Amino acid sequence: MTLNRRRFLQGTAAVAAGGMFSSSAFAEDAIGVASIHDLSGGLDIYGKPMVDAITLAIEEANAAGGLLGRQLKLINYDTQSNMQLYTQFAQQAALKDKVAVVHGGITSASREVIRPVLDRFKTLYFYNTQYEGGVCDRNQFDTGVTPAQTVEKLVPYAMKKWGKKVYVVAADYNYGQITSQWVKKYVTENGGEVASIDFFPLDVTNFGPTISKIQAAKPDFVWSALVGGAHISFYRQWAAAGMRSSIPMASTTFAVGNEHIVLSPEECNGMLICYNYFQDLKNPVNEAFVASFHKRFGADYPNITELAMGTYQGFRLWAEAVKKAGSVDRMKVIEALETGISIDAPSGKVTIDPPTHH
Repeated sequence: MTLNRRRFLQGTAAVAAGGMFSSSAFAEDAIGVASIHDLSGGLDIYGKPMVDAITLAIEEANAAGGLLGRQLKLINYDTQSNMQLYTQFAQQAALKDKVAVVHGGITSASREVIRPVLDRFKTLYFYNTQYEGGVCDRNQFDTGVTPAQTVEKLVPYAMKKWGKKVYVVAADYNYGQITSQWVKKYVTENGGEVASIDFFPLDVTNFGPTISKIQAAKPDFVWSALVGGAHISFYRQWAAAGMRSSIPMASTTFAVGNEHIVLSPEECNGMLICYNYFQDLKNPVNEAFVASFHKRFGADYPNITELAMGTYQGFRLWAEAVKKAGSVDRMKVIEALETGISIDAPSGKVTIDPPTHH
């Protein structure tokens, strides 16, 4: 990953202060597209693949002639897992760089920092991360899955496979808190019980006391909604305590940060996960996409994540709407998206649901 990122940065024309880089190789009338993601800090395990995906999508679009006869200019901001920088860069994208669209945000907190800024300055926003659901904003489109698409499927599957008593561990912020309630809802509806729900701040690395509590509770399986680099420690400590072989685990967050690449097979084999994209999907569109991704970023690229695919799909959906609208004007593009724009993506056919913008 480090070598791939270095090659990518070396291919960029300019590096500016504040973590922003952009290419000056385009004409002044290029269409600006902002990527506001964490390329450093504790959430960079999610942000780097997302930036790579939108980079590839824009390069493909430019190679095919751009949009509306104009090239696209990617302006990428590194928010360094810092909410203050999210606010700063959202304002910069809207007011100084005057981009046509922003693709950005990872955590729900970062989304809620960006969203009012872009609403205020009338800049279209795509949030491409799986999240807890519930956002209703005409200026925002969501290409990541919600619990109604993943938790609803995975809970009954795991209960049928392992049993009805569930212990939940989750990140202590919007996503973990709300998703854990969705887990409880679906567990209860399927005749099960939640033994406990334990929340952890994103910087916690010591899970020994919780592992002891889980051992005492004797659940049929553990549900993980842990998030970020620090929480990888849970899986290591779980395996070190000999728990991986005795109590199975399901998750709708594991592997979106390539945790399974960081961990050894002995630390994570057997994890049951549910997403809208896996790199190994067998269809012609995905196979061509994976080949292009590896050609661009190296055959040794660790894994193309669901969040990367959400970002790739988000750009593609926006681009299709621009073509249909014949304009990058925000309201015209929104109206085009609200007709139910579809694309044939590597994950399959993807369609915007007009009433919800999901």
